[in-house]
Amino acid sequence: MARPDTAGAAGDENPAPTLPDPADLGYEQARDELVAIVARLESGAGTLEESLALWERGEALAARCQEWLDGARARLTAARGSGGTEDDE
Repeated sequence: MARPDTAGAAGDENPAPTLPDPADLGYEQARDELVAIVARLESGAGTLEESLALWERGEALAARCQEWLDGARARLTAARGSGGTEDDE
């Protein structure tokens, strides 16, 4: 028989398939989810498969956060653009 009733208890430790695509998340949302994933991985709880799924989700979230940070840096550079030098790089 299928395991529809077990999804509630064990499903809490798996990244659910209903999680939003990282590309659709804002910086704070992606960062907060990444922090939660790191805490879960550091706790050592869960199976190897669950840990791998969390790691993959974390990598995607980290990449999304970096996209947001790169975009913010580009906007700041553009705002300073015509009147400054790039001494900090």
